[in-house]
Amino acid sequence: MGTDVDPSGQLDMQQLLAAAQQMQSQLLNAQQELADAEVEGTAGGGLVTAVVNGQGELVDLEISAQAIDAADPQESAQTIADLVLAAVRDAYEAASDLQQEKMGPFAQGFGEGGGGGGFGLPGLSGMPGADEQPGDPPGEPEGEQ
Repeated sequence: MGTDVDPSGQLDMQQLLAAAQQMQSQLLNAQQELADAEVEGTAGGGLVTAVVNGQGELVDLEISAQAIDAADPQESAQTIADLVLAAVRDAYEAASDLQQEKMGPFAQGFGEGGGGGGFGLPGLSGMPGADEQPGDPPGEPEGEQ
């Protein structure tokens, strides 16, 4: 850590700014990858397919004609509704997994999940609140809400 702090105890601002710019660039790239990504969820062995983008927006829904029973339209409608819900939930789960994959490293860099605190930037370990989790009231240790 000695390279992060000059002899007077001050942070190396150029190094800090460079690290912040690099992190911002990586974050923007990850957000763009999420915006461009699409994942799908299925139900009923593929009778219903839901497509969700990486930001969690439902962008397509396909229902196979085989899901429709013309002899019992009431039961068929309920079955389709159940299959649509299941497929959409499956797609949202896949989108959530993708978001965690793309954005998780950034959350860890900000003290979540064992990133060592310090916002992932040089010389910032030990900052007040570095061990707090999102949603914790400021100044209270985790779990004492």
